Amino acid sequence: MSSSPSVPSDDYLVRILNAQVYDVAVETALDFAANLSGRIGNRIYLKREDTQPVFSFKLRGAYNKMAKLSAEQLARGVICASAGNHAQGVALSAQKMGVRAVIVMPTTTPDIKVHAVRACGGEAVLFGESYDEAYAHALELEAKQGLTFVHPYDDPDVIAGQGTIGMEILRQHEAPIDAVFCCVGGGGLLAGVAAYIRKVRPGVKLIGVEAIDANAMAQSLAKGERVRLPHVGLFADGAAVKYVGEETFRLCQKYVDEIICVDNDAICAAIKDVFEDTRSILEPAGALALAGAKAWAAREGVQGKTLIAVASGANMNFDRLRFVAERAETGEQREAVLAVSIPEQPGSFKRFCSQLGGRNITEFNYRFADEKQAHIFVGVAIRQRADATLLVEQLAAQGLPALDLTDDEMAKSHIRYMVGGRAPTADNEQIYRFMFPERPGALLKFLENLHSNWNISLFHYRNHGSDFGRVLVGMQVPPEERCEFESFLQRVGYDCVEETNNPAYRLFLG
Repeated sequence: MSSSPSVPSDDYLVRILNAQVYDVAVETALDFAANLSGRIGNRIYLKREDTQPVFSFKLRGAYNKMAKLSAEQLARGVICASAGNHAQGVALSAQKMGVRAVIVMPTTTPDIKVHAVRACGGEAVLFGESYDEAYAHALELEAKQGLTFVHPYDDPDVIAGQGTIGMEILRQHEAPIDAVFCCVGGGGLLAGVAAYIRKVRPGVKLIGVEAIDANAMAQSLAKGERVRLPHVGLFADGAAVKYVGEETFRLCQKYVDEIICVDNDAICAAIKDVFEDTRSILEPAGALALAGAKAWAAREGVQGKTLIAVASGANMNFDRLRFVAERAETGEQREAVLAVSIPEQPGSFKRFCSQLGGRNITEFNYRFADEKQAHIFVGVAIRQRADATLLVEQLAAQGLPALDLTDDEMAKSHIRYMVGGRAPTADNEQIYRFMFPERPGALLKFLENLHSNWNISLFHYRNHGSDFGRVLVGMQVPPEERCEFESFLQRVGYDCVEETNNPAYRLFLG
């Protein structure tokens, strides 16, 4: 299935103005985020696509594309591949039109999106661990069953449908706008919004936002050609695309000013920001644009600017909220995570607490190390990232050496739950942090693949309700077998990072 051919640039203005979306979609509000605006010193507006009937903007492009299909194409039924939101858009559109819809979704798709597709009468087929695998399977079904393919982003009619968001933004906010931020997966939303706004109000900056571990558009624009990522992070599953569209890439090259990349902590912080202003909960991909707007404002040091972020979706699995809540404070730079060594003597613990002053302690783990010292794993509320550095310096000046673990993924995902476990007889222990797609049975599959001749000396797994499983494993590997061990890791095939020399491991577990 090749993407639709490019169309003349000016034609997108006409396509968007004549897009058929409002039979199923609604014109969403442009809400002022008062709390967030006051905190960062800029005027932040949220384009509330999370309030669409399927809780996502994807309904616009799906319906516009299907409205342009012939009666014969519709009679054959439609098929699409989607991580969930486009799927719901196609399913609801098909229900509205009275046609069959087959939806191929990755096995990692949140249950809430799968159930929503089936509730609209769509035939949900779960296949593969990424959008690309689901897409390939959808093409096979398209050929076998004679269905009509509805692409989630790389199609002029889909792009035009999404572009109606840009049309609404300019109609709803006639005053000057400094920048508009859109999440980027395959690029359909950004391409459509940019194509419209650049023509109608050329002075507005148009900025795409990607997850740092799924930044196909950023890499493609930097290289000047489409780049296929070998793998993508799945936390922002609605934007986890390895290869952006041909037409969306062309439009982004022409109209987009830049791409901002943000990490999962920043996404979680943005979800919390939206909740505090609206009492609504966005999904990770839905909060990408706001996370990018905050990052851009901080990087540029701007004040008093008008920034609009498209809140693109709210199909959040409830069990992900635990992970979001844990990481939001770090992402907002409201929490520092420290490892502090204190002398094992009377008064040292009190001296440590006195150095924290009036700061709120968010987490506290204490472990006796030996007759001379003890180690503390502590979370401390801060106002800005620089406060963590200052606190480390203050503690050091009092003879309390501290490590800043705020950006240490192993410490935040594993060590904080394991403080106190030591194995002095675990010789030649090698520590690895593994990641694998989270789905039913995934941990068992991981354990089966991990079967080896080396003794497992440490193991930690905790279901975070997020994108991928996180496992910390210690294995006793004699030095002479290191090469064989490296080959073993390659055979296992999971993404992994060695953490044997991580200071948090050395302090609390080594």
